[in-house]
Amino acid sequence: MGITSFYFLLFFVITVAVYYTVPLLFKGKGQWVVLLLASIAYYLLSGNGVLILYPLFASFATWGLLKILKKADTAPKRRTVLCLELAALLGILIFLKYTKLIHGGSIATPLGLSFYTFILLGYFIEVYNGLAEGGESFLKTALIGMYFPVMISGPIFQIRETGKQFFERHKLNYKNITFGAQRMLWGFFKELVISERLAVVVNTIYNNDTEYPGAYIILGTVGFALQLYTNFSGCMDIVIGASECFGIILPENFTTPFFAKNISEYWRRWHITLGVWMRENVFYPLLRSKMIMNLGKTLKSKLGKKKGKQYTTYVAMFILWFSVGLWHGGEMKYVIGSGLLHWAYIVIGELTLPFFTWLFGEKMKINMKGRFADCVRVVRTFILVCIGDLFFRADNVPHALRMLKESVSTFNPQIFVDGSLLNLGIDIVDWGIVVVSLIILTCVSVMQYRMENGINDYSNVREFIADRPVVLRWCIYIAFLFFVILIAEYGPGYSAAEFIYKDF
Repeated sequence: MGITSFYFLLFFVITVAVYYTVPLLFKGKGQWVVLLLASIAYYLLSGNGVLILYPLFASFATWGLLKILKKADTAPKRRTVLCLELAALLGILIFLKYTKLIHGGSIATPLGLSFYTFILLGYFIEVYNGLAEGGESFLKTALIGMYFPVMISGPIFQIRETGKQFFERHKLNYKNITFGAQRMLWGFFKELVISERLAVVVNTIYNNDTEYPGAYIILGTVGFALQLYTNFSGCMDIVIGASECFGIILPENFTTPFFAKNISEYWRRWHITLGVWMRENVFYPLLRSKMIMNLGKTLKSKLGKKKGKQYTTYVAMFILWFSVGLWHGGEMKYVIGSGLLHWAYIVIGELTLPFFTWLFGEKMKINMKGRFADCVRVVRTFILVCIGDLFFRADNVPHALRMLKESVSTFNPQIFVDGSLLNLGIDIVDWGIVVVSLIILTCVSVMQYRMENGINDYSNVREFIADRPVVLRWCIYIAFLFFVILIAEYGPGYSAAEFIYKDF
């Protein structure tokens, strides 16, 4: 039961109705139980019901080991319990994810495997470090590990910031319901109107790249970057909007990533919760590890304090980005496209920054803090991201390298004016819808970016629209609703393509 399906909407509406009715019948209690039961039902209705045993086991193991952790009275005992938690949850993750890879996808994996694993691990580590409390109830731990909106693609929330909301009473609130529904509608727009159409073009080009070289591959790669963004961020909009209807505020996973001026900033804006999880639970502990600290001492003695510290950090970053690539999948195309290539971008960028600052700033007299320089940085970052996305989308590394070669070996810009684009699986009407929709997406993204940078007093576009006159406000809501209904394929029996991050 995909979250863009008609049946999910029906399931969600029923859940919301029960969620706000139960407290009236049970003296303000029971809302979190409704969410737990709904999560179990969603899991059972979304595929092989037996696979629910995996998240249940992960939740039970986390709860049991938290109980043991509370009784551990020495540092060695606490570390032993932590190691048991890591072995239990990561062991299952690695076994299922990479056994599936070895056997060509024939091993069934549970819904949200990586996401519930990281959420529960993060929960345990927060309690271990004294940043959160937990472990009192197995059922509450199960809700944290199985909360149904996040099972598809996250976000990976932190217990100390989000967890308490699951167990508080939330009264029916007009703003939560309307803002949540608006956020969900925006996600449906991204996924069903934009991403679904771009997917047709991207699949046509990537599945027949020898027939579509040069500008076709560039178009397909840019199209995939936009498809991936609208698919993944659209999913997050639906998830965050659905949770907002329950009165639960989940962390944002995207903040206008294509406005980033460098790769480091891009990853602070893209899949934010994964980046936070990796920094807190992989990168920082790695920097404090004996291996890296000893390496740092060696490099400082040979290269000096500044360079020694810098290169030591690069080594830790290499391990971090390798881990990010592995998280996306065991294939080398993921390790390169979502991991090591971005590590190389960051390292090369930092090492060459003084030279390019001298070249463009001092010699060419370009204002490096001006708007033109910022625009160049944004375009450069987007191109680098697209190269990584090409590896991500290609069948394998040789396929990606061949497509990179084909993209520059053939010069055929005429395809954009001679009607060739109509041979890529969508007609001129669909192309028009894509262009208009991308213009709408860009305008909203520009508004959101300006709000993020404090250019006006609103925190998001929904608040800006809500502050307009009532007639104008509802004209916007109704027009956009009918735009999505009329343009998106939808209704009973329709099933959108699965979310790209569903199996990660």
